[in-house]
Amino acid sequence: MHSILPFLLAMVAAVVLLGMLANKLRVAYPILLVVAGLLTSLVPGLPVVKIDPDLIFFIMLPPLLFEATWTISFKEMKKWWRIISSFAFLVVFFTALSVAVVTSHFIPGFTLALGFLLGGIVSPPDAVSIGAITRFVKIPTSSSAILEGESLLNDASSLIIFRFALLAVASGQFVWQDATLSFFWMVIGGVGIGLGLGWFFVQAHRRLPTDAPSDIAFTLIEPYFLYWIAEQLHSSGVLAVVSGGLFMANRRLQFLSSSSRIRGYSVWESFVFILNGIVFLLIGLELPEIVEGLRLKGIPLQTAIGYGALVTGVLVAARLISSYAAMIATMIFRPSVVPRASSRRRQWLIPMFLGWTGMRGVVSLAAALSIPVMLADGTEFPYRNLILFITFVVILLTLLVQGLTLPYIIERANIFERLTSESPEDMRKRLKQGLREHTYAFLRGKYERDFDGHDGMRKLLTHWEEKLKASDDDWMNRKTKVIFLEMLESQRQYIVEANKDPAMDEEIIREQLFLIDLEEERLKMQ
Repeated sequence: MHSILPFLLAMVAAVVLLGMLANKLRVAYPILLVVAGLLTSLVPGLPVVKIDPDLIFFIMLPPLLFEATWTISFKEMKKWWRIISSFAFLVVFFTALSVAVVTSHFIPGFTLALGFLLGGIVSPPDAVSIGAITRFVKIPTSSSAILEGESLLNDASSLIIFRFALLAVASGQFVWQDATLSFFWMVIGGVGIGLGLGWFFVQAHRRLPTDAPSDIAFTLIEPYFLYWIAEQLHSSGVLAVVSGGLFMANRRLQFLSSSSRIRGYSVWESFVFILNGIVFLLIGLELPEIVEGLRLKGIPLQTAIGYGALVTGVLVAARLISSYAAMIATMIFRPSVVPRASSRRRQWLIPMFLGWTGMRGVVSLAAALSIPVMLADGTEFPYRNLILFITFVVILLTLLVQGLTLPYIIERANIFERLTSESPEDMRKRLKQGLREHTYAFLRGKYERDFDGHDGMRKLLTHWEEKLKASDDDWMNRKTKVIFLEMLESQRQYIVEANKDPAMDEEIIREQLFLIDLEEERLKMQ
């Protein structure tokens, strides 16, 4: 333990430093972390890293999914739910099928069941990688929502394929009726369990005498309960976390105080950054161990790399085909929701962007490592080391090739443009002006009589009438503070109503809600 602890602390420090370097170089930090892990593994004398898949499935995955549900635009998800669902389920299945057909044909002795197993492992794109890469390139809210929404659901669909394929390889048979019933239970049960537990957690936060530290502590353990309970009932833990997280995130203003929201944001941002960083660092550290496993099985490294490149090419091609098929189907059946662009060229470049955002990462790593070493009859699991190596090659190639070229392609091809006449800054100004008018009308309409003969009330009204920061807060007595808090709650209601405008960017909405929370915390400290 004493020898491993310094190594773990060094990993956390490396994650932080490499994250800073990635921001400086304007490169997605998962790319630097994977490369750094690979280089570090070549240093002699370091401990051999063996990753327990439960470490990623149970410890890493639930909080990563849970945090993503709190940052995604729920409004945009509802708007683009058809294409999100198609990418999360149909595209994942098509990708897994493509991998199965190609690998069973080109890899000697590789069965269709093993191909589906590999396809289920490598089919889901990684949300963290996509988000880290698109930080440096401005993309439309619709495209961002599609990618984020897909990433929340495709993990569940790919893991369902993986489980069925693993069962088929292990047992040598596949019963369609049982698989169909299991599939529906995993989907419906996972969503139902997530919504039920999400409702329970919301009620617990509302009824218990919680404060900011206890609220944050509860949110840190809630994704684990969502995942674990669903898995114990043989349902989808991923869908339980996603549905429960979305339910709670959409009600955050109802059961979390301003203090809990502000402090929780900082805690979760740091927590998730470290978790993601450790996983991508472990990917690089584990690769030499997998290469050694190939050598022991007598599989040439060049041959295995070729298989990995082949599978990567199939993944890219399948996603590009799916993106253009989705665009054509949308044009035919729902032309009103086709992404707008100023030219036909730009419109047909958007599917290329969606198709090129297929970087793989955390879930693929965990699924590959969870393949058992032995079958039930005591024989070795066929091609386990090769599947592991192909998975690592896919992760590395998609991160390095697609990850490094995606920002360049977006800027060079000039795929996106500002499609509305209102810029984000104009939208922000419009929202603030409307908020000022609403606040002034609220104070004047509800407390007009209280302003007469009361300096504090008059100053409060003048503050919003002239929008000047008061230099002296001595006038803030108890009654004025109550009115001020009521005014802030009225502002939140106005912001929530403003978010119903389809043209309003939800990032700006959350920014304004955060500022209102900060104002409430400042007031409580007086």
